[in-house]
Amino acid sequence: MNIRYWNRELETIDRSSLEKYQLENLKETVSWALKTPFYKKRLGEAGISSSDDIKKLSDIKKIPFTTKDDLRSAYPYGLLALPKEEVVRLHASSGTTGTPTVIYHSQRDLDRWTELVSRSVTMIGCGKGDVFQNMMTYGLFTGGIGLHYGAEKAGLLVIPVSSGNTKRQFKFMKDFQTTFVHATPSYMLHLYSKIEEEGFKLSDFNLKKSMGGAEPHSEDMRKKIESLFNIDMYNNYGLSEMNGPCVATECVYKDDMHIWEDSFYLEMINPDTLEESGEGESGELVISTLRRQATPLLRYRTRDLSVINPQPCRCGRTHRRISRIKGRTDDMLIINGVNVFPSQIEEIIMKMPEIGTNYLIAIEKSGALDKLTVKTEVGPDIFSDDARDLNALRHRIKDNIKAAISISPNVELHEPGVLPVHEGKAKRVIDDRKND
Repeated sequence: MNIRYWNRELETIDRSSLEKYQLENLKETVSWALKTPFYKKRLGEAGISSSDDIKKLSDIKKIPFTTKDDLRSAYPYGLLALPKEEVVRLHASSGTTGTPTVIYHSQRDLDRWTELVSRSVTMIGCGKGDVFQNMMTYGLFTGGIGLHYGAEKAGLLVIPVSSGNTKRQFKFMKDFQTTFVHATPSYMLHLYSKIEEEGFKLSDFNLKKSMGGAEPHSEDMRKKIESLFNIDMYNNYGLSEMNGPCVATECVYKDDMHIWEDSFYLEMINPDTLEESGEGESGELVISTLRRQATPLLRYRTRDLSVINPQPCRCGRTHRRISRIKGRTDDMLIINGVNVFPSQIEEIIMKMPEIGTNYLIAIEKSGALDKLTVKTEVGPDIFSDDARDLNALRHRIKDNIKAAISISPNVELHEPGVLPVHEGKAKRVIDDRKND
């Protein structure tokens, strides 16, 4: 199999040459960024008017951090560095206030993202002859379509089955002898629990490898999935602001994730002091794009907590590694692989006149999957109405929430005063998954 289309030498380039390559691309990225309304103002305030103001990699510290709120404030075109006619795709994620964060891609950007995914897929030992079943959601979410094109480029036969419909997943796994899947770790456990119920046996399948993504998972969960299915499972890190999946991926040795440093400049900071974290210390990942035209991002605070592993890897790749994500510095919830902010749910229910002022979001495990329940108080007059009206309201709340966050919750309606009231800051979320 020919896998040299992405310049294999970049994976094993010596550190000094890699840093020269990074500097060249950082300067180019600054030039692209200065074409955007947002960065023209932000960089100008920092005294940076051209790429000539960046003379060494450490000069990146002259640049202020970029946050998710900056992306929202720049919506819709404030971070676009190209004319619209040169943009071929956008991906967007829902925001806490209803304003999505948008990332634009030129064709060159998509080709380079595809290249990174192809590297990652090949790095775990997949290639021509493998059958890849993509169980991630397609659409504005990057997990589905991102892996799709990269796997095709690496020569795999791709089945874009998308998420859900467990019986169909099993049928395709059996009929086409799927060897490699991309799914959330919780869905992998759910699949295993449903094999016999859906009329299949583990021996019906030819599964060899899985790539997990979209939600944090422990090493124990990985080992459990590997043991249950008798496969190798590889950890993968991505975020829509940096394209999507395969910003960093494990190699066959499964010893932390290689971050593709020819495309991303990595920093680690203490999220409280914003100072650089020491080697081996846990900190917040700060990432800059190095090869993206349409939406360049500089010093983006990911809110993801990890540790940099600078030691050489047995695979020979020189790109540094990061540990599995330890958690986040904000209150974002990850429910069955979908990013959800409590304020998104609050925004929906508070717009409904029947809803009272108190609500509670509860998350627990139901088998291998997460179960979301939204409990809300409604006016006492609602309970005096016909039960059919109550049921209709319950379904309307459920449908409105699902339309916004792509998750169908259970909905409980309560009379005023039933849900707990807290002095000071309200406790709106009870996440019992942490106790499992």
